[in-house]
Amino acid sequence: MGDTENTTPCPDHPDDALQAALEGATAQPPPAPPDCPHCGLSQDRYPAHYTGHWVLLEPRIVVAAHTVPPRRRWILTPDGKAMNLWDAEPLPGTRCRIAHRAVCPYLPREDDPLWVTALRQENERRAQRLFDLPDTWDLPDTA
Repeated sequence: MGDTENTTPCPDHPDDALQAALEGATAQPPPAPPDCPHCGLSQDRYPAHYTGHWVLLEPRIVVAAHTVPPRRRWILTPDGKAMNLWDAEPLPGTRCRIAHRAVCPYLPREDDPLWVTALRQENERRAQRLFDLPDTWDLPDTA
């Protein structure tokens, strides 16, 4: 007799919550906007394969999976969920997405390939545009 008969199901398996946190699937669910809480840039938000968890993926960036370091490769499954390939070796020709946290300019840097560093710098430039607003706003003359 197994011990599964005496346990009650929980809404979120504890191992799933830990794994989701390790992979960065910590985005706010809808209806919250899909914006990064650190830099404010809008991202693509997808449900992760962990019930109730969401991940922010860098928009418009789809790259060859073999160029992305292990544990940073995200694929979109046919059911519309994002799945981290973790250490699995991608099949030849596989394309993947990367989580925004890997290229967020306001999160700690890791030992990144050159293209990740370049993307992080571009995000920093884009984020600065959100915050570098003029001190005064002059409305144009409508006369």
